Amino acid sequence: MSNAFEDDSREYLALCNDEEYYSLWPHGTAVPDGWRVVYGPDSRESVVGHIDRVWTDMRPKSLRHVQAEHEDVPA
Repeated sequence: MSNAFEDDSREYLALCNDEEYYSLWPHGTAVPDGWRVVYGPDSRESVVGHIDRVWTDMRPKSLRHVQAEHEDVPA
């Protein structure tokens, strides 16, 4: 049985949740509650590249905001 998350022959989506975490998701598979499509459908390589470009800070959004309030650092 093949892994749907590693099949280069299918299309994928980039998902994002409220904490601005990203996920690679097989196109045609139901998007889980709490997640929204932010890119795709496109090739696995293209979607992974998009996620690599936009997800530059892996801290949750809520933590970034708390730290910014205490450190005067932009969220």
